[in-house]
Amino acid sequence: MVTVNVHEAKTHLSRLLAQVEAGEEVIIARNGAPVARLVSCRPRGKRLPGSWKGRIELDEAVFDDSFFFDPLPEEDLAAWEGRA
Repeated sequence: MVTVNVHEAKTHLSRLLAQVEAGEEVIIARNGAPVARLVSCRPRGKRLPGSWKGRIELDEAVFDDSFFFDPLPEEDLAAWEGRA
């Protein structure tokens, strides 16, 4: 992701659009504060369920019920709730 100021965006719009077409995201800022985001309008293509099957491996511990369903430790729970 690239961040540019308004003046640079106006001066180099063609270059920034080429970057966006290549898949990069461009943030336009005014006085250092983000104002707008340039992203590609082109669809990324159709997603196919199962297209990653056989390409990744998960540790068996991921499927252990206790891993998912045990209560969070109090310290972690407080952090998620903004009490930490």
